[in-house]
Amino acid sequence: MKRGFYTIMSAQFFSSLADNALFVAAIELMRGAGAAEWQRAALVPMFALFYVVLAPFLGAFSDAVPKGKVMFYANAIKVAACLLMLYGGHPLIAYAFVGLGAAAYSPAKYGILTELLPTSQLVKANGWIEGLTILSIIFGAGLGGQLTGPRISPYLLSVHVPFIDFGIHTPAQATVACMVILYVIAAAFNLRIPRTDAVLEPFAGKASELLRDFSQCNARLWDDKLGQISLATTTLFWGVSGNLRYLVLAWAGVALGFDTPHATLLLVLVGLGTATGALVASVTVRLVHATRVILLGVALGLAVIAINTMHSVWIAGPFLTLLGAIGGYMVVPMNALLQHRGHNLMGSGRSIAVQNFNEQAAILGVGALYSALTRVGLQVYTSITIFGVFVALMSLLIYRWHRSNLVNHRDEVEGLLAIARSDSH
Repeated sequence: MKRGFYTIMSAQFFSSLADNALFVAAIELMRGAGAAEWQRAALVPMFALFYVVLAPFLGAFSDAVPKGKVMFYANAIKVAACLLMLYGGHPLIAYAFVGLGAAAYSPAKYGILTELLPTSQLVKANGWIEGLTILSIIFGAGLGGQLTGPRISPYLLSVHVPFIDFGIHTPAQATVACMVILYVIAAAFNLRIPRTDAVLEPFAGKASELLRDFSQCNARLWDDKLGQISLATTTLFWGVSGNLRYLVLAWAGVALGFDTPHATLLLVLVGLGTATGALVASVTVRLVHATRVILLGVALGLAVIAINTMHSVWIAGPFLTLLGAIGGYMVVPMNALLQHRGHNLMGSGRSIAVQNFNEQAAILGVGALYSALTRVGLQVYTSITIFGVFVALMSLLIYRWHRSNLVNHRDEVEGLLAIARSDSH
């Protein structure tokens, strides 16, 4: 791997670490303010909001500006969002702006991989990036839970700067303040990301032109016989797993009687499993064989349903680790295949923006539905069952879709696989 890849990894780790710890802090801020559970559940779709709304513009912006600078700007937005959360802004609104920073960050983060590395290293690079991202989710969830918990928060609140009152009086506020530091560290790494030789594409000035360009890119990827399968799979995975994070916290409170600091430890176990699955996939699955993992979605859906039967942490802990491993092993090859097809069909930034649009639209839609159902009294056990059945059935449909492509469009699919095979060497 080139040296710049490790700088990207470092920046990604600290930025994602803060994103996930901030999620826990925002939940505690809202709980402390007496917000209803449906509002706390709405944090997930609010984070996805700008991914969907600004997708046509962020991909083009990422292709028009050196990607290291884009990532720096994104972390600056996250810092501003933390300050908004600390000083009067509603946590839902502030967390939406954290999502804005993440939405701007993502096309640059993944797009620069295709510029910096050869295609033969994409699956491996994705495995490392996804594995590191999952590790940041692991430590972020744990960090947020511990910083807001009773052991560490008194030390944070005891820190004072002479003659300056920052207005920080609760553990959740102190945690948010710590996230500002992490985002600044990530921004410092962003400044050291190398400038690649990739040609910058002009940023169209008119919104109508950008919307038309994005619509065409979206249609192009959905029309591609491998792009559509990989995009459908990753959209399904992230649409459900993005909301499963809050569901696990809610389930742990009901089934195990855990508070937030203890419940976040379960998210750590899910993340450990996902990181392991992602890294194993990165070294065992070739790009040309990525579609073989589709049916793992059925196993993932059944595993989600099985969570409802568990009322002991000693059983649930290892099982959640296994569930995470299945998801990690499934998503990395499909993500690499999607990036490969997107890079061949359009600019890397635009392809990642299309991917983000579809995946985050799924998170937004599923999260908004879950928040609405929670508001009218839906129980967490029912929600988990619905999620699991949905994942299993959709995975079967995607698999049948791919088999149909192999039968009805064999020459086209084999041609695309030949490209993936040659680019992997």
